[in-house]
Amino acid sequence: MEFEALQARLGQALQHAWLNFQKVPGSAVLVRYIQSSYQNDPVRSAIELILVLFFIRYLLSPSYSTHKLNYVKLREDEIDELVDEWTPEPLVAERTSLEEADGDKVPVIVGPPGPKVKLATGRTVTNLASYNFYNFNANEQIKEKAIQTLRTYGVGPCGPPQFYGTQDVHVKAEADIANFLGTEGCIVYAQSFSTISSVIPAFCKRGDVIIADKAVNYSIRKGLQASRSHIKWYNHGDMAHLEKVMQAVVKEQAKAKKLTRRFIVTEGLFETLGDSIDLPKLVELKEKYKFRIILDETWSFGVLGRTGRGLTEAQNVDPQQVDMIVGSLSGPLCAGGGFCCGTKDVVEHQRITSSAYTFSAALPAMLAMTSSETVHLLQANPDILTQCRDNVKAMRAQLDPRSDWVMCTSAPENPVMLLVLKPEVIKARKLSVDDQERLLMECADEVGRVARACNRKMLLYAN
Repeated sequence: MEFEALQARLGQALQHAWLNFQKVPGSAVLVRYIQSSYQNDPVRSAIELILVLFFIRYLLSPSYSTHKLNYVKLREDEIDELVDEWTPEPLVAERTSLEEADGDKVPVIVGPPGPKVKLATGRTVTNLASYNFYNFNANEQIKEKAIQTLRTYGVGPCGPPQFYGTQDVHVKAEADIANFLGTEGCIVYAQSFSTISSVIPAFCKRGDVIIADKAVNYSIRKGLQASRSHIKWYNHGDMAHLEKVMQAVVKEQAKAKKLTRRFIVTEGLFETLGDSIDLPKLVELKEKYKFRIILDETWSFGVLGRTGRGLTEAQNVDPQQVDMIVGSLSGPLCAGGGFCCGTKDVVEHQRITSSAYTFSAALPAMLAMTSSETVHLLQANPDILTQCRDNVKAMRAQLDPRSDWVMCTSAPENPVMLLVLKPEVIKARKLSVDDQERLLMECADEVGRVARACNRKMLLYAN
């Protein structure tokens, strides 16, 4: 009897609460929403109820003051003592002895660069540390057109391309480079280093797979890092190891039933070693396992091939078989910036998604004109490259191949000759990286000393 009476009173209380709730404005709408939500998705109604209860509990919870923290109160003399003892860390690490010695010997050129340059010390020396392989800096035709462009367009566009910084000279430069390489389209960047490091993350995203050569340069590595893709490495120039890695990637994705984009990233001429890759084999593997190729021709464009078109011309590969060809205009072309060639879709995609293109001022008009003009000169005068290769052969002939200490790792047609200590020498003498740098620096200093002595003797004989 007591239970039935309690149940009756509870029913009357709920009935009274329900009548009062119906008097609240908007209660009918809320009731219909709850009924519809419960019929369609009761789990969602339960989650919403929990969230409402949590919100009510959060509003009713006591607030905590941030001023009543438990800390040790110090006296003024103790604070002054701690401040005096504190030593801030330097923003830049102190230079090593090798860096200091190198900094003191940095040559400062006075006047235009060329085969012979004048230093701030007054001496005239032979410049062997320049990418001006064809001496385009001294070409009078290029100089005259650069002056005319400067007077017509000014110093720079002062704005990002695609918005209000694109000029007709940029459109012409892109068309000239695309026609020169034999691709559908081209996009020109304002800075060479950021070109490849921006092209990679424009196409490669989180979850994609990139297989890269272990010897790729620093700008490529920054692009790989920015892409946040899954990076796999293969041994430098080892096509057999590359195929094994590609097979593993294909098998792994087949098991997971995932459809992701897959890329191969490598260089034409490697900046760190100077050698080249087997591009026909790379294209064969790319088509066999359905990958895309991003080829960095920063050091090979304008150098390799009969007319300087790069690795594709040197190894007789159709440039349209390479998905993206990235190059530099600031090396032997004596202009500035970089470019990426490919299909029209590849080019137009970068105009919106590539950070270095969208968030950077456009290439100055004078440099865009210079790149077009130097491309035409290479195409019309292949003898320019022939003379450069003769110089390379003559220079390599002066390097003693019987040296017990050093060897040249660069390809025979590469104007940049990289000399490194032989592995057996490093192993036998237990040389660290700093020791190797010090020895090579001493070699460079000795070469400079001998060259100065030879110049003095020649002057004496001339007098």
